Amino acid sequence: MSRVEWQELQQRHRETVDAMLADHVRRARAGLPHPVEDFLFRYYSIRPGHLRRWHPGLGVTVEDSPEFAGRRGYRSTLGRDRPDHWADPAAFVSGDFAGRHTHLSSVRERLRAIDSRAPAMNCFGLHEWAMVYGLDQSQVRHSGQPLRVGTATIRQTVDALGLRCSHFDAYRFFTASAAELNPVTLTSGNRNTYEQPGCLHNTMDLYRWAAELQPLSGSNLVLRCFQLARDARTLDMRASPYDLTDLGYQPIAVETAAGRRAYVAEQRSLADRGVMLRAEISDVLDRALAPGSDHLQHN
Repeated sequence: MSRVEWQELQQRHRETVDAMLADHVRRARAGLPHPVEDFLFRYYSIRPGHLRRWHPGLGVTVEDSPEFAGRRGYRSTLGRDRPDHWADPAAFVSGDFAGRHTHLSSVRERLRAIDSRAPAMNCFGLHEWAMVYGLDQSQVRHSGQPLRVGTATIRQTVDALGLRCSHFDAYRFFTASAAELNPVTLTSGNRNTYEQPGCLHNTMDLYRWAAELQPLSGSNLVLRCFQLARDARTLDMRASPYDLTDLGYQPIAVETAAGRRAYVAEQRSLADRGVMLRAEISDVLDRALAPGSDHLQHN
């Protein structure tokens, strides 16, 4: 890829990210919390600056690119004042090959396990309800936002519909009394047994995996995963018992049959979008972990 080409793509990427994150950056500078979007930066610990940095992805050489010198995960042509650079799996894991290789292998195993299952569409987003089950307003996680339903309705809804959570990182924030209602006890060790592609948290996790793989995963893939994660988080909180109308989010009343139908329709759409992204991430992992991957062809 010529210097003119990659610089144009890099500039376009930065402008897109700046526009997408302008409100978040403004709130962060002012110290203003946001119950929906802060999650994407705090839970996943990926700063806006990381999202803004452009990477071409595996198999692409950026010509005449001295700006890439010293970036982890890249190799370059030698003996030139203005070398070319390309993402290289061996360089990506250098210094901690065993640990990084093991982590990437575990991610690939999890994605394969998730892909082996049909999406379940019967949890109705009640994980946010389970996180406040049995609590009063002063005890809830997002105490700055009012609840749109009373504590009695929260208890009645969870008791009537039941919990069917498959994602440990949601389950671990359940109240103790709610955790007892889940049909299985989820742990960090049994993720591959229960995680499934219909889960909103699995859909959001695609952003984590894609971002962790940079520079092997290109910025185009990471940004598409971020957009999907943002949409999933929005549905997550619209279906919650919190009232977020002052922030412009219309609630999905999953305590009603109509609300549950609306939730499942959006959940299914998100899961469908995640199928291709998960396949792209899996392809990057397969190529990165393939024998001789340090000699991948680049162009």
